[in-house]
Amino acid sequence: MDRWQAMRIFVKVAETESFTETARHMHMSAPAVTRAVAALEDMIGARLFVRTTRSVKMTEAGARYLDDCRRILSDIAEAEAAAAGSYATPSGTLAVTASALFGQMHVLPIITEYLNTYPTMRARAFFVDRPVNIVEEGIDVAVRIGHLPDSGFTAIKVGTVRRVVCGSPAYFEKHGVPATPADLRNHRIAASTSAWASPEWRFARDQRVTITPILQCNTNEAVIATAKGGWGLTRVLHYQIGPALLAGDLEIVLAEYEEPPLPIHVLHPEGRHAPAKVRTFVDLVVSRLRANRLLN
Repeated sequence: MDRWQAMRIFVKVAETESFTETARHMHMSAPAVTRAVAALEDMIGARLFVRTTRSVKMTEAGARYLDDCRRILSDIAEAEAAAAGSYATPSGTLAVTASALFGQMHVLPIITEYLNTYPTMRARAFFVDRPVNIVEEGIDVAVRIGHLPDSGFTAIKVGTVRRVVCGSPAYFEKHGVPATPADLRNHRIAASTSAWASPEWRFARDQRVTITPILQCNTNEAVIATAKGGWGLTRVLHYQIGPALLAGDLEIVLAEYEEPPLPIHVLHPEGRHAPAKVRTFVDLVVSRLRANRLLN
């Protein structure tokens, strides 16, 4: 008999305080239970029970060993469940959240790819520019930009984003390129009123500039369109202007003054015992976001 099975028998004897009851629960003969406990005692070199004709009581060594056995058996059961579950078929509805523009640009294509791979699955995408309570709002997976508070959730870093100041080549040709953050006071600024927006723009070397935007818009798409049109400068996260940068419609300035980039994490509350729908989506979204050149 292997040690794992012998430990299971020992735990049951400790709980029932009876070799006969243990044999009945585990569908074994009473002599087989007795032999298993005796073999375990021989292996560890200590008596686990004091046996009389009327009772079975644990020794001091047995009481200490019981706690260790329960922990070890629990770890084995969890490991087996995780291994078995890794081959389970995803099912149900997957709920995913991310910030609005990031979700539309980078998470939504991954969700549709996932649904193509698992056609019996359904998904709910929740893209908003505000903190989402994952547990209360029934979210399976979140993609978060920024530093995370301690939560006990599983968090996997997949990339970084920078806050950048940008404008169109036509604007810079007409109005010049700011050389320092302080020069922004001499330029037309279009600013977003999104969740993280602030009138104080912070830069490296502890430089701060209070911005008085001439134009305020409630979406990042609007200020980006304004900058592409050559009206003025704006400040956004660099992934938001990736296509415009590649097309040459926008250029980044003051790059040497940028603050350290913000991390991007894939977050889920289930830990290693997450259901198959979460594990399979997390594997996919982590792989795709880490391969995205705009996020690294």
